[in-house]
Amino acid sequence: MNIQWFPGHMAKTRNLIKENLKLIDVVLELVDARIPLSSKNPEILSLCSNKPILTLCNKSDLADPCVNKLWQEYFGNKAMFISSSSGQGINQISGKVKELLHDKIQRDAERGITGRSIKLMIVGVPNVGKSSFINKFSKKAATQVADRPGVTRGKQWIRLSEGFELLDTPGVLWPKFDDEEVAKRLAYTGAIKDVIIDIEELCHYLLEFLRDNYPDRIRERYKISDFETLKGYEITELIGRKRGFIVSGGEINTERAAAVILDEFRGGMLGRISLERP
Repeated sequence: MNIQWFPGHMAKTRNLIKENLKLIDVVLELVDARIPLSSKNPEILSLCSNKPILTLCNKSDLADPCVNKLWQEYFGNKAMFISSSSGQGINQISGKVKELLHDKIQRDAERGITGRSIKLMIVGVPNVGKSSFINKFSKKAATQVADRPGVTRGKQWIRLSEGFELLDTPGVLWPKFDDEEVAKRLAYTGAIKDVIIDIEELCHYLLEFLRDNYPDRIRERYKISDFETLKGYEITELIGRKRGFIVSGGEINTERAAAVILDEFRGGMLGRISLERP
C-alpha cells in the first residue's frame, strides 16, 4: 500500500517539542501496546535525546497478554504497560518518573530547592490514546477525547496532583514510512486517517494477518469456517455475506464489511491481539 501522510500541523508539532524541551524534566512517550515499535516515532528519540524518556505502552488491555510479557522483557525498565480505559498501571507512573529523576531531585534537595513542580511532556503518534491517558492520569476531564486521530491540535499545560505539570502535544507521525509493514500497522490501529487509504485493501491485509496468527478470533467473532486457505478479499466477502451486507443484484458490499471489520478490531471486539512481536 502507498501510505504517506505528513500534514503541516505535524511539522509544527516537531518545532513545538524542540522549543519546549528546555522546560521539561521527563518525556512520556505513549505508544500502542499492540504495535510498540511501529508506533514509536523514530524522530522522538533524536529530538528528546538529552531528556529521560519513559515509554508507556497504552491499550495493553487490547493486546495479547503473552506478547505483552515478551515486550516488557524487551524494553526492560524503560517501559510500562498501561490501559487508559481500565486504569491499569496509571498509579505507578508517578513513582517511576521520580525514580528516573532520583539524582536530580536529590541534588535539588541538597541545594535547598524543594516544592518545585516536575514538568512532563507527553508525545506520541495520533490515536494512541493521549487524551484518554491525560484524563485518567490527571483524574479529571482535562482534554477532548475522540476515537479518531488528530483531535489535539495545539499544546496545553495541565497541572496534576503530586507536584506534576504535564505538557500535551498533538500526535505526530514522521515524514516518510520506509517500512510498508509499519505503515500498515499504524493504519490498522487508526493512527493514519482512513480517508487517505483504501480501507478495503487494508482490511484484506489485516484479515490475512489474523488468518495466520489469530484464526480463532475470526471464527469466534464472525461465525465462519474453512477460510484458512482464502485470500483477504475472500474472507471479507465471506464475512460480508454472513453479516447480510448485500446490495442489489446479490453483490456483497465489501466496503461496508471492511469498515465494520476495522472498527471492530480497533475497538477490541475481536479479542486481545498484538500485531508485532519483539
